[in-house]
Amino acid sequence: MISATRLRAASAAVTVLSNRTEVTDWARRYFGQWWAASAVEASSVCAGPVVVAAVDPTEHAALTLQVHDGRHTEETEYARHRMLVARDGEDIIAASPGETIAYRYTASTGRLELSGIGVMELALAAARLAREVIRGQLLRDGWAVLHASAVARTADGATLLSFGGKGAGKTTTALLLASAGWQLLANDRVLVRPTGERDVEVVPWPSAAALGLGLVDSLGWGAAARGHLQEGGSFHPTQHDSVTEALLAGDFRPLWEDGKRRERKVQVWPDQFPRLFGVELATGGRAAGLLFPRVDADGSPDVVDGAQTLGLGEDDFMSGATEDRYPDIFELAGGVDGGGRRSARDEVSARLAMMPHLRVRLSHDVPASVAALEKVAGRV
Repeated sequence: MISATRLRAASAAVTVLSNRTEVTDWARRYFGQWWAASAVEASSVCAGPVVVAAVDPTEHAALTLQVHDGRHTEETEYARHRMLVARDGEDIIAASPGETIAYRYTASTGRLELSGIGVMELALAAARLAREVIRGQLLRDGWAVLHASAVARTADGATLLSFGGKGAGKTTTALLLASAGWQLLANDRVLVRPTGERDVEVVPWPSAAALGLGLVDSLGWGAAARGHLQEGGSFHPTQHDSVTEALLAGDFRPLWEDGKRRERKVQVWPDQFPRLFGVELATGGRAAGLLFPRVDADGSPDVVDGAQTLGLGEDDFMSGATEDRYPDIFELAGGVDGGGRRSARDEVSARLAMMPHLRVRLSHDVPASVAALEKVAGRV
């Protein structure tokens, strides 16, 4: 039996089909809170881009053999897995040994096929690539991708975008405002497009949110996260076991990978924000102001005087160079850079430059930080 889930974001759409309902259910859950996602009859899917993910060991073996059948292959890394990519006529074919998944993409039909052995691996891969299909359509349609968190005001959709390098506090800013009644629109990146004469439309980029254990505790979410696990629940499967163990033990000290290169974090599904933490999600908005947070553990939270200007730097727009985790190996964007066309990026940048730019200092004092952010929000 074939099941299907249709995803829509702005003007883009894709349908995920599979011979396992777990795969299409996964896509519906992952995207349903931020994008329009609905179950449809598989027999009704007759046109448009599709991602077909099948548990089929025979097809997986045959397609993997084609990739290795004396063809010229290029090796890359996709979603932290080794990927071998080749061509079969007009099709792009690929094999991911670590995931035990083989791929075939036919550009003329918009059909992207995945065959593998493990249901969970296929569900993860199908969701990633469905999102890439949507992004490819939107990039070709004049959208760009900003490296920013975002919250939207419930009353009018006015959206605050938070910028900064790694560790600047983008996610913290969004979650603090969300805890104060704003709707969470994105925790790390957003899709944006100039619209009308001056506006910038904002659409979420669905992804699991990576939250440090200390942040979960300071937001007062530790008990809910622990209780969820104690009741047999789980977080996103990319969460490291040591994080799960720490949550169950009520230990919210930061956990680090070897060499302290990267913190291990709680990986929260989009739909877990409203269900576990009482944070509502926004499906879209209109840019109204830019925040530039800085976390100073010992400082006094407040608005910081001084101008700040958005540039077209690597930290502000995602690009082919910065999108190292999900390179466009299937050419879904039709040659458009991962951050959008230069013309779209320039126009977005020019419009954002005309909006309020506000710097804010945050600390580990959550109530004081929320008060500072509410002061900032009052200026928009």
